[in-house]
Formats: sequence, C-alpha cells, structure tokens
Amino acid sequence: MVSQQIKDYLERSSWIRKMFEEGIKLKKTHGEDRVLDLTLGNPDLPPPPRVKETLQKIIENYEPSFHRYMPNAGFPFVREVMAKKVSIEQGVTLTSEDIIMTCGAAGALNIIFKTLLNPGEEVIFPSPFFVEYLFYTENHQGIPKPVSTNPDFSLNLEALDQNITEKTKIVLINSPNNPTGQIYTEEEIKSLAKLLSEKSKIFGHPIYLVSDEPYRNLVFDNHQVPSIFKHYPNSLIAYSFSKELSLAGERIGFVAVHPEIQPKKLILEGLILCNRILGFVNAPALAQRLAAE
Repeated sequence: MVSQQIKDYLERSSWIRKMFEEGIKLKKTHGEDRVLDLTLGNPDLPPPPRVKETLQKIIENYEPSFHRYMPNAGFPFVREVMAKKVSIEQGVTLTSEDIIMTCGAAGALNIIFKTLLNPGEEVIFPSPFFVEYLFYTENHQGIPKPVSTNPDFSLNLEALDQNITEKTKIVLINSPNNPTGQIYTEEEIKSLAKLLSEKSKIFGHPIYLVSDEPYRNLVFDNHQVPSIFKHYPNSLIAYSFSKELSLAGERIGFVAVHPEIQPKKLILEGLILCNRILGFVNAPALAQRLAAE
C-alpha cells in the first residue's frame, strides 16, 4: 500500500503540474504551435549561445574522470566561482565553503529544511506562493504557515509580526516572486531583518531567513533585487540556473550560506550531509562545469 502521507499529497498535488502534463497531451494532438502553455515556469527560450559553446569546450577537453563522484558539496573550483558571484550580488564576501552545489533551487530548499527543521517547527512564507513550498516543508515534518501580503503583494510586516511564534524556525521569501513578480525593496528587507532579530531574542533561538532566488537575474526597467546578506546574518539563499540560463532540465543550483550564520560549522556540515542522504548525492557533474563557465 502507498503511505497515507503520499495518498494525501496526491489528492492535494499541484494543479499546475497536472495542467502541464495535460498540455503535453494537447500539443501531441493539436501541435505545439496551437497550445499556449502558461503552467510551469518552463523557459521556452533557448539557452544563450555560450551554453552550447561551453558544452563543446567541455567535450573537446573530455576526460573519463568527468563522470566520477566528487565531494557532496560539489567541485571545489565550481564552488569558488559561485562564491565570487554571490559576493558581488550580496555585497558580502563569501568563500567556497559557504556554497553547496545542489540539484536546482528545489534541492537547495529541501536540504535547508531537512537541516534546520525539528518536527512541528514552522516555515512562514508570504502568500500567494510557489505551491511546492507546502510539500517541501511537510517533507521534513515542518508546519507550513502562509501569511497574507499587502494588496500590492509587498510584505505585510504587521501580519508577519503577528504570525511569528516560538515555533517559527524559518521565514521563506521569494523575490522576484513567483507568481506575482513582486520584488521586495531594500526597506522591506531591512524591516524584516529587524523583526526577525527582535523575535529571535524574544524566543531565545535563531529564526532563519531563507531567500529563494531563481528569478534574481530576470528583472527589467532597472529594478534591483536587494541583498539579504547585508542585513541579516542568519540567512541562506537557494539559487537555480533553470530560469536564468533556460536550463530547467539540468537541475543545477546551490545554497549560499551567510558567512556569519550561527552555528555555521554545524549548518554547513548538515547541508552537505543532507545533500547526500536525501538521495541527491551531489549536483550533476556536467551541469556544475557548465554553470561555472
């Protein structure tokens, strides 16, 4: 028999994914050019030309060792490249040890939740939200707790204040947001950081801020996505190249950990362990090399 939890999940499973599967059937029947797919954030633009050039370069310099296991956190040289990238974006200096390569942002969020959550602890996130957050949280015995936003989809700090409790372990934000497109301002991030610092002192334990950022580099009209690392030390970033480089199927991303997070050594070791024991083992080797270029 299938477990009761999975039976419940199947009943609640994302209608977005169901519509995506239905869209595949409709395209076979009517032709791809006659079906407009507005389901998944599945890029239909081709990857940049440099992706093909980099793949060709990797193949030209091919070695059998390319397919072997590497450290669970990823290739050291790839982690170094990502640390430099995040340091520039966040305005905080990271080293390679602050980066864990993952199977996309989904893999990143799952290892973060597995590492940080005790059974019954809460994950708060603004609503509307990416529907899989519910399942990611429950996967690791956490309690998902959506909190309403303002009418313009900006953060409702009063609602967040009212909903953070002694059991709150993580506040998860997604900016630019899926599905609203909202970019949280620097003032919002500062205010959220202040709130979390105050609540952490009141409850006597860290409340971690996790930022899911697969759309960070897909902004227009000179908008900027503010740094969370500059304002809150107990923070982590889940990143994916799926949207930025149209590489959704390659499953490549990373966790970036604030260099002053506490307890840093334990959290880093936990993330690396969870990358392994959740069955990811490591991010795909070829995709890591591709992302590093």
